[in-house]
Parts: sequence; C-alpha cells; structure tokens
Amino acid sequence: MRFLSYDSKFGQLFLKLSYGCCLNVMWLICCLPIVTIGASTTALYYTSFKIAKDEGSYITTMFFRSFKQNFKQATIIWLIMLGVGALIVGDAILLSRLRDASAGTAAVVWTLLLACIFACMIAYVIVLVYIFPLLSIASNTTANMFKNAFLIGTHYLFVTILVVFVHFAMFFLVVNVFTPLIIFGEGLCAVISAHILLKILRPLLYDPNAPENRKDGDALEASEADEGESEP
Repeated sequence: MRFLSYDSKFGQLFLKLSYGCCLNVMWLICCLPIVTIGASTTALYYTSFKIAKDEGSYITTMFFRSFKQNFKQATIIWLIMLGVGALIVGDAILLSRLRDASAGTAAVVWTLLLACIFACMIAYVIVLVYIFPLLSIASNTTANMFKNAFLIGTHYLFVTILVVFVHFAMFFLVVNVFTPLIIFGEGLCAVISAHILLKILRPLLYDPNAPENRKDGDALEASEADEGESEP
C-alpha cells in the first residue's frame, strides 16, 4: 500500500516518531549522572539536526560521536547554566518571601527586584533554548556561545516562543493527558525543534567530522592515510 510505504508522508512521520523515541531513551540514559546533561543534550540536537536534514541513518553513531566530541565544553556550559539557574530560583524565592512579609516602600522595592529576577529568568530560558543546539553545530568559545545564544534568541523571538511551546506542550500532555507519551519526551521535542530552528540556524550547520572541518592534526593524519592507501 502506498500509504504505508517508506516514501509516503505517513511513513516519514512514523520514522521521525521512531527516531524521537530512540533519541529520548539515549538522552535519558546519558543524562543519568546529571553532570552529563549538557553533553547529552548537545548530542541530542546534533542528531536531531541530521534527522531534520534527512541525514539521520545512523542515529546511535551520530549521537555518541557528538557526545564524545563536545563533552568538555558542553559540561562546562551545563554547570554554568545549573549554577545560574539555582541562583535565580533561590533569589526569586527569597525576594518573594521578603515582599510578602513587608509593606509600604519596602514591599515596592522587593517587587521591583523580583521583576528584575523575572527578566533574568526570561533571558535564562532564551539562552537555554539555543546554547546546546548552537554547540552541536558550531565551534566557538564558551563566552561567545552564551552571547550568540542570547542574541539569536532575542532576534528570532517568535521562533524562541515556538520552541518553548513545543516543550511546554509535551510536558502538559505527559503530566495531564497521557503519561505514556513520556517515551517520546525530549527526543521528539528536539526533533520538532530542530525542524523549526533549521530555518534560522542553517548558515551555521556543518559537520565537524568532515575533512574541511577537522583540526590540522586530524587533517594531516587523514592526508597521510590517503597517501598510504594510494601507494602500491
């Protein structure tokens, strides 16, 4: 039946759902130590972008290749995000209690400070949405990763809201509608988000394992290997 064929829209949709499920399982397993959440999320988006470009034949290989390659920088970024997130939440809770326990001018001051914390939360979410997808497709310093994530997120605000909505919708469905959907979880969210982000991040997409993107040492080794193969 044409409807069930690999090339049909239904077949492609089922394939993407399968990819989302597999990626979610790998992502969850690699997130278990908690400290590896950054590397796992980076690998998740690297593979999701490949799927979005219809290059996702060997998702397990691609996932763990990216996990290994970006482990150090992704872990540093994740620990920074974790620390900043904990600080923001802690400040929000403290200021909220101080505001509730105050009156008059003091209450106004605490409210203004709480508004500043809320603005920081929005900036934090914007960076969180983009920094790991950016890390998965581009090479840059950690400081520039944070800066670019914020600049891209604020410039393409509608896309940012759409990606946040995708994750919120999945959370809502799992918690309030159909809990077994957790099997797709973040994996499917990443695949959907990759299709959305692909339009604005396409100029940055590259394969770090391609010959032209290898480091000098890697390129030299590849060149020597090619020469060795060409010898009789």
